[in-house]
Amino acid sequence: MAEHGQTRELAAQTDAPYSWWRLAISLLMSTIGGVGLWSVVVVLPTIEAEFGIDRGGASLPYTATMIGFALGGIYMGRMADKYGVFVPLLVGSTMLGTGYIAAANAVSAWQFTIVHALLIGMLGSSASFAPLIADVSHWFEKRRGIAIAIVASGNFLSGAIWPPILTYGMEHHGWRATHMGIGAFCIVTMIPLAFLFRRRPNLDDVAADGNGNGDRFTLNVSRRTLQTLLVLASIACCVAMSMPQVHIVAYCNDLGYGVARGAEMLSLMLGLGIVSRLISGLIADKIGGVGTLILGSMLQCMALVFYLPFYGLASLYIVSAFFGLAQGGIVPSYALIVREYFPAKQAGARVSLVLMATLAGMALGGWLSGEIYDLTGSYQAAFLNGIGWNLLNMSIALWLLGGQLKSRRISA
Repeated sequence: MAEHGQTRELAAQTDAPYSWWRLAISLLMSTIGGVGLWSVVVVLPTIEAEFGIDRGGASLPYTATMIGFALGGIYMGRMADKYGVFVPLLVGSTMLGTGYIAAANAVSAWQFTIVHALLIGMLGSSASFAPLIADVSHWFEKRRGIAIAIVASGNFLSGAIWPPILTYGMEHHGWRATHMGIGAFCIVTMIPLAFLFRRRPNLDDVAADGNGNGDRFTLNVSRRTLQTLLVLASIACCVAMSMPQVHIVAYCNDLGYGVARGAEMLSLMLGLGIVSRLISGLIADKIGGVGTLILGSMLQCMALVFYLPFYGLASLYIVSAFFGLAQGGIVPSYALIVREYFPAKQAGARVSLVLMATLAGMALGGWLSGEIYDLTGSYQAAFLNGIGWNLLNMSIALWLLGGQLKSRRISA
């Protein structure tokens, strides 16, 4: 009787009208908080001139922000597991707004870099990505895949919305005033929104079974081993993913098509990435996180292969569009896999760790592709390198699928 009562309580909590309302607020919060990942890209040339530094020095704030974002995401995820997502969101909102106000008053490049690393990246924007994805997963069961995909799309939406706003502000009011405005906007909007997340899910009802495993599948490996494999898979898929995303503009310029054409292809990738992310969420509700990961990884590998023989202008547009449609659903699938194998009470930390590994993969892949280009004088070897990492990701995903099939046979 007690078990049936818990089942009814869980059903009342998940996929309910409140769940969808919370999802909408999460998407809004993620879109606003994502400014920390994009503003530093837009302001890079201005910072270079402002502080009299070279292009490498002006790029350091971006690197520092990404490192801070990755490390902070893990910390914020653990905080969400312990106190609920309200606490990291409140801290993150406050630090993000404070960070932009501090950046606006920076008098040197190193001050600007430190502010981005600590306040904007580590303690600010990091709270509005992985912790929110983990939290949303607790409020959905039947529609968990599409819910996670929607929240994860906030990062792409942020990249589409914030750069034009930042550009307009900098052109008409200067970069310092624009940063002050962003800081004030984040404080005024995100802090009140954070208070809407004070309600916590009843994780006792969605926690793991008696063996300490997730709510769907088990494997004959330790949690640490499984977590390590998921981190490796995350890094591998995003090393492959980074090759076109980071270098498509330079690749098009090398081919003689110009920077503008490459920028258009990048925009096409990101735009179709949102479409792919949402479609993959719907698919994930049917076939699960592992199946979605395999599908996305296979399609991404095919797209990378197509880049090798097809380098005409029209062909590159088509392949880039296909790449965007292929890769969008890969990252959210990891959050679903974590929920399938680990206790719900550990979701914040474990989802954050896996998703932050994807950022590490992007950073590694972007640098590695550039180094390979410098050594070979061509991007062909860099595409082959991406395909190799993609195959590593697929092998881990297929191993997980084999474990699921074996688990189902044993259960039957």
